[in-house]
Amino acid sequence: MATYALQIAGLVLGGVGMVGAVAVTIMPQWRVSAFIGSNIVVFENLWEGLWMNCMRHANIRMQCKIYDSLLALSPDLQASRGLMCAASVLSFLAFMTAVLGMKCTRCTGDDEKVKGYILLTAGVVFIVTGLVVLIPVSWVANSIIRDFYNPIVDIAQKRELGEALYIGWTTALVLIAGGTLFCCVSCCNEKSSSYRYSIPSHRTTQKSYHMEKKSPSVYSKSQYV
Repeated sequence: MATYALQIAGLVLGGVGMVGAVAVTIMPQWRVSAFIGSNIVVFENLWEGLWMNCMRHANIRMQCKIYDSLLALSPDLQASRGLMCAASVLSFLAFMTAVLGMKCTRCTGDDEKVKGYILLTAGVVFIVTGLVVLIPVSWVANSIIRDFYNPIVDIAQKRELGEALYIGWTTALVLIAGGTLFCCVSCCNEKSSSYRYSIPSHRTTQKSYHMEKKSPSVYSKSQYV
């Protein structure tokens, strides 16, 4: 019962992480305009994402434009595109693998050892996905902070950390936590199955004892002859 609860918790965390990875990939709030200096227009917000940039005005009207060229982006955003797309695909594959390894799933049979290996694979993929999400989010955050404190960069070009970065860090932690739970469940199933097959039952021991007691030895047969 405890392992089944851990499976449900890991699957929920994995599902939340999968949704978070897709949301972070789509969201335009990776870089937001920084309100510093005395000549910043405060009734406009500029958002820069992986696929588009958006301008939000004070009257809640938003205008978004998709980037015309991939080469026009900075290297961190170019790499983040590929890594976040890979993370979205990996999280989906890990989630479906985890569903196949659940205790309530019947299409993969009732062998706990096989399901333990399936859950272990899903856990490892979830952990790798969390690391893949963590790399681009931290890379973009580092470039934003570096440019923000760089006196050479113009004030109008400086940006702050957007909401997508914070959601990305949370998503990475959730994916790693879900993968860790699945790995723990797999290890517990392997230990319990090895313990079950290594120690014979009490009934089997008594039965073997009575069989040995009933069967006469070769030496006793030779004495009767």
